Amino acid sequence: MKPLNPRFIFCLSLTVVSSSFGFYLPGLAPVSFCEKEDAKECQKDIQLFVNRLDSVESVLPYEYDAFDFCKDMDEKRPSENLGQVLFGERIETSPYKFSFKADKPCVKVCTKSYDTGSKEDKLKLDFLKKGMELNYQHHWIVDNMPVTWCYIVEDNQKVCNPGFPIGCLVNQEGKPKDACVINADFNKKNTFYIFNHVDITIVYHSGDETNGMNARLVAATLEPRSVKHSDDANPTCEGSPMDIPAEFSSNLKVTYTYSVTYKRNDDIRWASRWDYILVSMPHTNIQWFSIMNSLVIVLFLSGMVAMIMLRTLHKDIARYNQMDQEEAQEESGWKQVHGDVFRPPRMGMLLSVFLGQGTQVFIMTFITLFLACLGFLSPANRGALMTCAVVLWVLLGTPAGYVSSRLYKTFGGENWKTNVLLTAFLCPGIVFVDFFFMNLILWVEGSSAAIPFGTLVAILALWFGISVPLTFMGAYFGFKKPGIEPPVRTNQIPRQIPQQSFFTKPVPGIIMGGILPFGCIFIQLFFILNSIWSHQMYYMFGFLFLVFIILVITCSEATVLLCYFHLCAEDYHWWWRSFLTSGFTAVYLFVYAVHYFFSKLQIIGAASTFLYFGYTLIMVLIFFIFTGTIGFFACFMFVNKIYSVLKVD
Repeated sequence: MKPLNPRFIFCLSLTVVSSSFGFYLPGLAPVSFCEKEDAKECQKDIQLFVNRLDSVESVLPYEYDAFDFCKDMDEKRPSENLGQVLFGERIETSPYKFSFKADKPCVKVCTKSYDTGSKEDKLKLDFLKKGMELNYQHHWIVDNMPVTWCYIVEDNQKVCNPGFPIGCLVNQEGKPKDACVINADFNKKNTFYIFNHVDITIVYHSGDETNGMNARLVAATLEPRSVKHSDDANPTCEGSPMDIPAEFSSNLKVTYTYSVTYKRNDDIRWASRWDYILVSMPHTNIQWFSIMNSLVIVLFLSGMVAMIMLRTLHKDIARYNQMDQEEAQEESGWKQVHGDVFRPPRMGMLLSVFLGQGTQVFIMTFITLFLACLGFLSPANRGALMTCAVVLWVLLGTPAGYVSSRLYKTFGGENWKTNVLLTAFLCPGIVFVDFFFMNLILWVEGSSAAIPFGTLVAILALWFGISVPLTFMGAYFGFKKPGIEPPVRTNQIPRQIPQQSFFTKPVPGIIMGGILPFGCIFIQLFFILNSIWSHQMYYMFGFLFLVFIILVITCSEATVLLCYFHLCAEDYHWWWRSFLTSGFTAVYLFVYAVHYFFSKLQIIGAASTFLYFGYTLIMVLIFFIFTGTIGFFACFMFVNKIYSVLKVD
């Protein structure tokens, strides 16, 4: 096998990476805005939506209304897809309403009063303070775009964050939290400063010069400020910061206001209006060259391993086939275990179930990433990624049942009813039970991420009503087919396995087998974990798809290489070992997730910690089945191929 051409690798990588930029969701029509009331082809009013609030210091998101902010009297919750509900998004209308190109210097939204004698008011204010202490972030949406908070960091680098904090806290030592450093006036000890005013800037791309038609919004930014309004009835939006003492000792009024300004910019295309958000987000300035370098090294390493394996095996097979039978019997190595290498494994039922589920996850992942590369699952289409994954998993029950039943029949199994039931319920059942307990914790904590009962029923209906019947159908066709015939006959008496060295024993080989595949993914894993737990947007699906392909190649070749070494040591127990060798990558994933929790996150609280590790275990289980299936089938094809060319009487 020739190593891949570096030019080909570079061009392929460049093509894949470029798919992460300059695209918008196919089929998503832009909305046009204009100043005229009677225009039919455009809108005058701009609606600002609010999403749930989250924090990097807590896994528990909360709905907008939980913090006693201003509410929309005509509140209407837009329809949400399955992915949005599963991710805990709770989008609502807000009282922040604008008219296109109508600048407003200072608009009052509402005033919230807190009475010292009211227990209810005290609880509301305490919860608001808790949100500021844990740095909970607003997430606002205009024209399906996040309203971003842009600020300058070190080296005059502009960072745009798709959210802004409720407020900030200056502790008893006078040390401000992150959000408080934007204003030197936030200097009172043991004091909360609430951001009750926002200066909103909406950038639009102009259309027809004559009548203002077809103008489109291309950016929405804001700057949060804390303002103590002297006149709540007619605020001026200027003044000293709105400070709230840590101790609730006097009545308090908080007036929320905003200003809105429109700017024209014809240089930004509507299709690329997300670029300024994605490129300038914190912690996502990727070292493209280092990632490309690591991927090219892995590709070359895989090519070298394949070349060595093919050359060595070619010489072994040619020499063995030229010998007469007596000389062949004295030969040692992988040739001598041909009568035992296809002996059915122990616990073949469980192995076949894992492989059926792994096939389902593999196909689901491949199709999802492919659609994401095409732009269908971009951040503009909220919840589409999770919705696509769940729907594909439900519809792919047939290949899971077919693969599981066919392999179980190959292993000589006869309890087909148990096999199909375990394929349909074992792994999905474990995931659902874990997910259900996590949901109970979210429900007890009052988090907006708690899945409603109706959605749980819908998920169960998809599972039992569609996935399970499709799995049964696949198993029916699988059992109809004959088992896969091995290329050589199996001896009746098992061959004794000689004493193994340390490196050819099962456990060291399995531990070593997961190192190289994990090395392919840990860079992307960092950004994926950031998107999940640090609430950053993940958009690098081009690179992720490339890493997915590299992971499949590396899992396959690492497993085949170790399988060859074990067969040369005359250890023919390769069925489970091939699955566990690449599946052990999931153990490294879990270790990395633990390291990420303690080194990168600031999560506090027992509930948040339990939720983090509960959801991590679901990820680890799915990844274990996925990578183990890749390694098994690669090894299965390898073993069938090398023993099919041997001349054995």
